[in-house]
Order: sequence, then C-alpha cells, then structure tokens
Amino acid sequence: MVLAKFKGRILMQLSEKLSPHFTLRELIRSDTAARKGIDNSPPPELVPKLKRLCVEVLEPIRTHYNVPFSPNSGYRSKALNDAIGGSARSQHCLAEAVDIEVIGISNYELANWIRRNLAFDQLILECYQPGDPASGWVHVSIKDNDQAYRGKVLTYSDKKYHDGLIA
Repeated sequence: MVLAKFKGRILMQLSEKLSPHFTLRELIRSDTAARKGIDNSPPPELVPKLKRLCVEVLEPIRTHYNVPFSPNSGYRSKALNDAIGGSARSQHCLAEAVDIEVIGISNYELANWIRRNLAFDQLILECYQPGDPASGWVHVSIKDNDQAYRGKVLTYSDKKYHDGLIA
C-alpha cells in the first residue's frame, strides 16, 4: 500500500480514485520529482481541488474521446515547480491546473473541443507545431468555486503567448 504523505501525515492512498478514471497518483506523478527525490504530495486542503480538476476537466474529455489518458502534469509542489523552472504564479502549485495530451487526438483539436465545451479559467495550447498533431500539449486551469473563470484562451509558441488558438 503506497500512501501520500504531507509533513509526515498520511493523506490518502495514491491509488485512491479522485474520479471514476483518475487517481491521486496520476495527478501528482512527476519523473523530475522521483529523479530528484522531491516530495510532490499536496497538502490535504488541496485534494478537493484535484478532485474538481478530475470531475470538471479530465472526466468530460475521457468521456468525449473514450480514450484512456493520464495528465502529463497536475499538482506541483513549490520545490518541484522550482526544479523545473515553472512560473512563480503557476496554477499547478494551487492544484488548479493540468497539462494533458490524448493519444490519437491532435492537441489543437483537443484544445478546441475544451474551448467549446468546458468551463475553464485558462486554456493554453502549448508548443504546438502545425503539421505535427502530436506536438505540444494542452494546459487547462480552473479556479476556486467562489472565483469567476476568466475563460482566457492562449497559444504559447516561440517563447510568446498569443491570444486565441493558433494552428
């Protein structure tokens, strides 16, 4: 039995489902954290946010495409975020963001489907190269229940953010 711990306290089993198709392990898994010995367990108060990400973002995508997938990146501890050079304001550190790809689906198509069908705070098509449907990934974020979603849609390419989805 593998457990997630935060400051020595047992949080929950890593295999515990946050939603029908996604586990805590999938939302906190990081090759960088494993390689560098970084504890990427979230504080207990952030686990409900991870559940919301699963229910409001990941499950609708899983249902629509009927293709199993795991997030590339979900929750990031500050130590992990620093180790990968992430933004100091990263919503990943707040358990409000996931980076995803769905095998067999163009990341542009995935981002466009999310834009048309899901509520989100921010949607970013990152590092996508037209002509290479598998390039890049899609970043999706949500906010706390009491905060309004911005519905911001961006494409990140050539080290710049551009408004809208650009293929």
